[in-house]
Amino acid sequence: MKISLFITCFNDTLFPQTGRAVVEVLERLGHEVEFRADQTCCGQMHSNSGYPAEALTLVRRFVDVFRHVEAVVIPSTSCTATVKSQYPRLAAEDPSLLRDVEALVPRVHEFSEFLTSVLELEDVGAYYPHRVTYHASCNSLRGLKLGDAPTRLLKAVHGLDFAELPAIEECCGFGGTFAIKNSEVSTAMLSDKMRAVLATGAEVVTAGDNSCLMHIAGGLSRLQTGVRAMHLAEILACTQAGA
Repeated sequence: MKISLFITCFNDTLFPQTGRAVVEVLERLGHEVEFRADQTCCGQMHSNSGYPAEALTLVRRFVDVFRHVEAVVIPSTSCTATVKSQYPRLAAEDPSLLRDVEALVPRVHEFSEFLTSVLELEDVGAYYPHRVTYHASCNSLRGLKLGDAPTRLLKAVHGLDFAELPAIEECCGFGGTFAIKNSEVSTAMLSDKMRAVLATGAEVVTAGDNSCLMHIAGGLSRLQTGVRAMHLAEILACTQAGA
């Protein structure tokens, strides 16, 4: 299968290793991965901040860039949820654009969803001998309803000691501009999440969204806990040979 990677502006700017890991996993599984250089932002921050006109410009660009691809894979639960749930709403007043969005959305997949639901895989040949816990982002739980897809992938990683995260349904407190506009509430939520992570005894906390991981990792680092944060794709890219 030929797969088009939508890396997201957040990953491209701050976490390029995540995109490389996605490519490594998919190519190891025998698929061709392309990167369309004219891709930009999905428009999430514009839409969430009350700028629908600006977001709509980016909806059009996304559709123009990816309209003819076989599959789009996104290593971000929040950006995937934006495309799947917000794009139809943003395009509602333009029948032509709405048709294009509705035709494209079924071919847009979050990374773990693509592996488990489209490729129907759990064991992707990964090896990672560490104790790991998983944080489910709000968008993975409520927006995309990924269920246990990410944890099934983690439990199939050879050598990995999986630790269930207490109160996994609770938000980490990031929420984009929420963490800035409501910093005290955000910090309190982060404190609860860090306590849950530390209670697992995990060496690594993972998730399908680097925005959550950045927030959690910042808190864990400031407390000098020694717990690292890694995107799910980075764990799945690890192999025995590279250990």
